[in-house]
Amino acid sequence: MLREIFLGLLATGLMCTQAYASHEAAHLPSTGLAVSALAGDGNSLPTVTQTQPAVAGKSSKRASFGQASASKEARHVAHWVVDSGDNLNKPFVIVDKRDAKVFVFDAQGKLRGESSALLGLAIGDHSVPGIGTKKLSAIRPEERTTPAGRFVANLDKNLKGDEMLWVDYDTAISMHRVATGTARERRAERLASSSPSERRISYGCINIPFKFYDDVVSPAFTGTDGIVYVLPETRSAREVFGSYDVGEEASLQAISPEAPAPAPAPVVSHTTR
Repeated sequence: MLREIFLGLLATGLMCTQAYASHEAAHLPSTGLAVSALAGDGNSLPTVTQTQPAVAGKSSKRASFGQASASKEARHVAHWVVDSGDNLNKPFVIVDKRDAKVFVFDAQGKLRGESSALLGLAIGDHSVPGIGTKKLSAIRPEERTTPAGRFVANLDKNLKGDEMLWVDYDTAISMHRVATGTARERRAERLASSSPSERRISYGCINIPFKFYDDVVSPAFTGTDGIVYVLPETRSAREVFGSYDVGEEASLQAISPEAPAPAPAPVVSHTTR
């Protein structure tokens, strides 16, 4: 079945960046990609599993951002990931769509690096059903979203031999070095812009600087898979991930008989969206 999916995508010449449009097939993963298959309908955010908040007497764990500037939502999710162990002792990435930034952490939650990023042109947290098999010419501007969710990510090479971090196989979303082949898009200039809105240009893929990919992303995921958390922009992180605030308040809430049960946290494979 997986072989048929690969062959079908190869036949369509699908890619996720307009800069590669004349070489669409080059952006597809090689058949060496490790795939973990879970069911999904493509019409809603991923199903979730239970993650418990901290309990009294248990020391809270937090991600280390160092001197990095990060939004409250990005810090909330990163701390929850480390405290709950949701990353399964694997490196993880926080993609903050509202700020158009990427944060890469090691398995223990220490920041390895941060960078601006180019993301999907359209605001939205879902992908259009079947978008993974569409050609670029058929993808309307309002469909060019970077879907929110929790994704199992692997390094892989496209058919040209260029490495990328494959995030969501079903919707053809990857994290890769910025594509600069289409001059009118000014992708390199957009990456350097201080305005997050300027960094919304891609068909959904996550474009990052060459040096950041080579020095931070690739080493972090070499020899292992990891988790990519794409923060929502039309909903809250708690709704999508079932996350909780890490610290004394969360601990007290966990033992309170009147405290509501925590919302579940998503487990999403990069083959489900």
